[in-house]
Amino acid sequence: MRALFGTAGNPDRFAAEGFKHSKDMPRWLKEKGLDAYEYQCGKGVTVGEATARAIGENARAAGIVLSLHAPYFVNPANPDPDSQEKTAGYVLAACRVAKWMGAGRVVIHTGALQKRTRREALTTAKESFVRLRRRCDDAGYSDLLLCPETMGKINQLGDLEEVLELCTAADGLLPCVDFGHLYAHSLGALEGEEATEAMLDRMEAVLGTERAARFHSHFSKIAFTPKGGESRHLTFDQADFGPDPAPLCRAIARRGWTPTVICESAGTQDLDAAVMKDLYQGFLPASFR
Repeated sequence: MRALFGTAGNPDRFAAEGFKHSKDMPRWLKEKGLDAYEYQCGKGVTVGEATARAIGENARAAGIVLSLHAPYFVNPANPDPDSQEKTAGYVLAACRVAKWMGAGRVVIHTGALQKRTRREALTTAKESFVRLRRRCDDAGYSDLLLCPETMGKINQLGDLEEVLELCTAADGLLPCVDFGHLYAHSLGALEGEEATEAMLDRMEAVLGTERAARFHSHFSKIAFTPKGGESRHLTFDQADFGPDPAPLCRAIARRGWTPTVICESAGTQDLDAAVMKDLYQGFLPASFR
């Protein structure tokens, strides 16, 4: 078992090489030496069953592991009953598509504070994720992991401690740790080897080694502003902001952990995911390369 590296959605190079359809992504990623593909339903769950099943069949043939991102606009932290019901509907729709594809993980945003304290928002989100887990199980999606994501804007719920607490609320929840988001949310503080090791240590302490070792992850460099946190995703070639991918690749190789790392760089997801995979493989003990 090794860590897996792949892309969020379709990189610019995919279209530049003449490809148009996401069903072609699994074979294309395999040819690029990558292992994983996260299908994006960020703007809504609109993909049809035939397309979803075709993506899944092609992924199985290519040995590409699939995950799916639920709509960005869900808000499990909103206490309004109508909002809660809408969030559940979006998540259930995402799970339905994930099931068609054979994806094993569904990434879910944790929500906005909406002028409440972080503790108030977190309490609401915990109750929401417990209900979401129950409803997904009842709908036949008990085999899918729901992955609350760490967030990058300061007015959003979802720092590392908050996401870890969410994941202790019910079985079948696994953190999506977005290291670019955490870097931006902390205004650049959470970067480097010491910070990375501390984050992984904390995950292990809360979740246990077996669960922490297979965490889901997003990674990209992200620009931030002092007042708002995350402002935009960057590429690895842009040096003004971090985080540096090397400390994470070194740490998971040293620990023998097996996360799925999805690169969310701005158009260069494939190139930057390949950089991370090469770094990771270079840090593995010689006997494992």
